[in-house]
Amino acid sequence: MSPQDPARPWLVLAGLALGVTVTNGFARFAYGLLLPAMKSEMGWTYAQAGWLNTANAIGYIIGAVATMVLIRRVGPTRLFLFGLVTTTLALLATGLNADLWWQSTWRVLAGIFGAMSFSTAGALTAQLFRDDPRRNALAIAILFGSGGGLGIVLAGAVLPTMLGHWGDGSWPWGWVLIGIASLACAPLGLWAAAQLDDPQQTTSGHVKLPIRRMLPEFGGYAGFGLGYIVYLTFLSAWMTEQAASPGFISLTWVVLGVCICMSPFIWRPILARFASGVPLAMILTGIAIGSALPVVLPNGPMLLISAIVFGLSVFMAPGAVTNFARQNLRPESWGAAISVFTVVFAIAQTIGPYAAGWVGDLTGNIGVGLLIAAGVLLSGAAIALLQRPLEQQLRQ
Repeated sequence: MSPQDPARPWLVLAGLALGVTVTNGFARFAYGLLLPAMKSEMGWTYAQAGWLNTANAIGYIIGAVATMVLIRRVGPTRLFLFGLVTTTLALLATGLNADLWWQSTWRVLAGIFGAMSFSTAGALTAQLFRDDPRRNALAIAILFGSGGGLGIVLAGAVLPTMLGHWGDGSWPWGWVLIGIASLACAPLGLWAAAQLDDPQQTTSGHVKLPIRRMLPEFGGYAGFGLGYIVYLTFLSAWMTEQAASPGFISLTWVVLGVCICMSPFIWRPILARFASGVPLAMILTGIAIGSALPVVLPNGPMLLISAIVFGLSVFMAPGAVTNFARQNLRPESWGAAISVFTVVFAIAQTIGPYAAGWVGDLTGNIGVGLLIAAGVLLSGAAIALLQRPLEQQLRQ
């Protein structure tokens, strides 16, 4: 067995996807389920509630920049391993103290460590099925879709019911449960990363990324970072305002997570076919529609349809840019390219939660923030459409 070509690639993929379950499904998005209880218990404004996801995004910037600096020295394998272990510990620590400074500290740290693991997971997965572009594209899509979707399914199935039964004051136990679930995911994730060697670096020096010619893809991905996080941060708060029951909130999040898990199989042919910005543009349009539906048509069936449309699209944006890098760049450049995408995304997503919370406080309606986010996502889609494939010599 060659480390670059593991004998059990699907099991390796499952382990890497569990890493994304921890760094995305749990560390970044489960907070949206706990937000209404934490906001009510501590008397926070929407801006204060949004701040904790902004704090997580600030940490994500630091982690993404650190990954970009370290990836050629340390390699994606060790960064993935370190990020997975430390993110798990950060999640366990979050439930130990209710003070805002404590929450902010661990949200920042979870962002730093999560970015290290998340941005390297794509580079590791890109090594699987390298001689089969269709299965390679499917593997990348499964990593981001099923990995993050599983975390949302598990959190959505448990946390609203727990809060409904034990009350808002039980939110610290939500973080403890998330930390325990992360501990359960970690062993297979650590094993999977150990099966892969870091991509061989070129002997002819550093390969410079064609940043200027990739600007439309970067611009579209920035729109993704600005817009998508608003829905996942404030969906439960919006539903609580609409007097939705804990059971219906749980159902909506489980549907959302299941659709995220299914999304790789829907987007697989599109990701494999296009080396341009078309996949990212289509994905951002779907996210925008899903974000706007709960506000435009605020009723039970539309909330579920919103979760379906949003879920079938949202986690495919990282898959789209990872696939773009794989199809257009040399293997030794994949890790660096994905790190740059992650930095762009991380900077953009710091603005979304706090800005949407501020708009919600100003208007008395967090739904306005969801509509603004939809507009930003559509703008990102228009920018991504400008991206053309790079020249063949960059891929050889």
